[in-house]
Amino acid sequence: MEFQLLQQIIVEILHVDPREITMSTTFAEDLGADSLDLFQIAALTDEKFEIEITEDEFLNIKTAGDLVKLIRNKTSKPPRSTGGASHTV
Repeated sequence: MEFQLLQQIIVEILHVDPREITMSTTFAEDLGADSLDLFQIAALTDEKFEIEITEDEFLNIKTAGDLVKLIRNKTSKPPRSTGGASHTV
């Protein structure tokens, strides 16, 4: 699901054929994205997935797969507490 939505974002920003985008596709080398394109992809990804990607995080993104992993990490829910036992010192 994340990949398909990300693929739509990339197509919208870069105007490329969606078949060119795989998990190993690099933004700069394979798709010719420049820094402004990457900023737009980050901004739209933030909006669509309701997450916040920091500049440092995005600077480490090289491939579509890298971005999918980051999205999954940011959208996964932390484990819920089972309640029950409390710890006292």
